Amino acid sequence: MNADALIILIYVLVLASYLGFELIAKVPPTLHTPLMSGSNAISGITIVGAILASGLDETVAKWLGMAAMVLATVNVVGGYAVTDRMLKMFKKK
Repeated sequence: MNADALIILIYVLVLASYLGFELIAKVPPTLHTPLMSGSNAISGITIVGAILASGLDETVAKWLGMAAMVLATVNVVGGYAVTDRMLKMFKKK
């Protein structure tokens, strides 16, 4: 990977981190849980990227891909668990 590509990747990471923080900080607390639990399914995209990274020949990429796959899977399962728990709160007894 050349230096220009690395600089672009670092720039995208910093920009995405800043924008994500700013967007989440502006969400009111009453909407935070439903929005986050629903959007955690987007981590499925991360799982696809992790599978692709795990298929590379480099050892570091394989380990990072595996770690990303585990963390993204935990995020997806946790998001669905929170959504299920939230929906149970609204059911009549």
